[in-house]
Amino acid sequence: MIVAAALCASPPLLHPALTGRDTVVPELRAASAEAVGRLLREDPEVIVVVGPAPATGEWDPDGRLDQAAFAPGAASRDVAANGAVPSDAVPSGTAPSGTAPSGAGRGSLPLSLGLGAMLLDQAGYRGPRRLIAVGQAEPTDACAVLGAELATGALRTALLVMGDGSARRTLKAPGHLDPRAEPFDARVEQAIRAGRLGALLELDEALARDLMATGRPAWQVLAGAVLDGGAGLDGGAGLDGGAGLDGGDVLDGGDVLDGAALDGAALNGPGSDGAIATEVLYCDDPFGVAYLVACLRPRLRS
Repeated sequence: MIVAAALCASPPLLHPALTGRDTVVPELRAASAEAVGRLLREDPEVIVVVGPAPATGEWDPDGRLDQAAFAPGAASRDVAANGAVPSDAVPSGTAPSGTAPSGAGRGSLPLSLGLGAMLLDQAGYRGPRRLIAVGQAEPTDACAVLGAELATGALRTALLVMGDGSARRTLKAPGHLDPRAEPFDARVEQAIRAGRLGALLELDEALARDLMATGRPAWQVLAGAVLDGGAGLDGGAGLDGGAGLDGGDVLDGGDVLDGAALDGAALNGPGSDGAIATEVLYCDDPFGVAYLVACLRPRLRS
């Protein structure tokens, strides 16, 4: 039973140890901390971190990020946000479907899972957690099935979904400028703001890959967790058949990351459509990469 979910970006700059003394994009860090804090306030019995990685598989919940992989001057051991060094940081040996996780070898967590684990540590979460990587090449259907598996069971489960939007929004972006990046990111943001997660299952896999949008498989796992069998968050009614956006009826214009107005919802306010109540806490593209932080929870029923 999924009681709440949070979306967070997963750039290395989110980790304080990788940016030196200067705080980089403090608004992104603050929004991420707020989103995770709201997850904890839902009193989940387990939190599942879902993030993109080279291969699909479930990792040791005690694993942490090896900072040295991203900052040569950092310590080479896996270090938690509170300074603790776990005794083991290897995959658990089974993927969520029960098959061996191909390519998941000994060592530190993938970046997305390591940052998700760090956010939980920073929030003071000490309860049960699962760390699930989703392969960047995982097809949409497989992502949706994985999400449906996570939604089964009686445990109050919260999802922390990590991943970035396109990395080709400006000339100085990691992937240089691609005019398809803004419309792609706009569609993702529209779906989240409106609480219509079925639209995420319609994202083109090849386009996401071209645009270096790492969040695509993790977002589709989230959509599968909400849409499975018509069951929504907290066991309620699901979305309407996974239908996508209705001709851009949410956005008034199309420029979303630069602060364009929304039709029917405040730019940073709760979503007004769908079975899921959503609130976007951060949406911007520093360094030419789209970062989105949002909270999702079931709507109260009268």
